[in-house]
Amino acid sequence: MELLTIDIAHVLAGALLLTSFMLLYQDRMSGLINIYTLHAVILSLSVAWQAYYQDAPHLYFTACIAAIFKALIIPFSLRRIMKRLGIHRTVEVVGGVGITMLIGIFLVALSLVVMLPATASADPLSREDIAFALAIVLLGLLMMVTRRNAVSQIIGFMSLENGLVLAAAGANGMPLVVEISVAFSILIAFIVIGIFLFRIRERFDNVDLSELDRVRGGRS
Repeated sequence: MELLTIDIAHVLAGALLLTSFMLLYQDRMSGLINIYTLHAVILSLSVAWQAYYQDAPHLYFTACIAAIFKALIIPFSLRRIMKRLGIHRTVEVVGGVGITMLIGIFLVALSLVVMLPATASADPLSREDIAFALAIVLLGLLMMVTRRNAVSQIIGFMSLENGLVLAAAGANGMPLVVEISVAFSILIAFIVIGIFLFRIRERFDNVDLSELDRVRGGRS
């Protein structure tokens, strides 16, 4: 029974990693938000399963926070931002999708090679979940540096934070107050980023960062 429990936790973490690759592959804004919503739903299920495995009731609260904020409020807010900014097009990827996917595979392999030996003394569930979490964080960073649209970079940042939540849930003993603080910090960061997006749009009439660089270069 314990092996089945660990296998289910690994399947959920693996699904989260697979969804990170789907975010890297997706080049349409509406598709990005839909896949991010799926990312958040899988994260909520993974944290809830960790709560069951660790017999830690406070993790159920974390799963509820993830479901409400990440799977409902943030995707709804992103769709509102898209509608108000008039963004309904494809997202340009620096270097192309193929190269980005290859770099992503390399980062996942690097995470496994680094984390599995470093956590050899930890229990099997935490050990492999932390390796998956590091891979998800690195894929989120990769998405942020390979996308030229500010909204898609926000989604990369949010997927990166999902990896941190997965790592925190896998580490036994994290206080509930820390989880709540992190959740609200991310929400406030999202609100601030949203305000900056509208300001950028009003100032430059665009949220494509390559266009902003061009405008800045023209003024220098």
